[in-house]
Amino acid sequence: MEATIVRQPVSFRLRSDLLEGLKRNAARENRSFNNYVESVLLDVVYNEPNEVTKAAIEEAMSGKNNNKIYTDVDEMFNDILNEEDE
Repeated sequence: MEATIVRQPVSFRLRSDLLEGLKRNAARENRSFNNYVESVLLDVVYNEPNEVTKAAIEEAMSGKNNNKIYTDVDEMFNDILNEEDE
């Protein structure tokens, strides 16, 4: 037997550009606006990263990662290509 999900009407204000973006995304996925917004909110509220992801986030936030940070795509590709030649 399936449980009934109780839904309550709510009202809130959004920026116009955000509202239009949400409507476009819902239309692109051929979904109702309400269904799309509800699924986005469910994902935000209930999506919990796994332990590996949590550890990676913690490592990245700690600053202990010694990997090179690139601000130039060409430099990154040059390094990748040079690694392959070694």
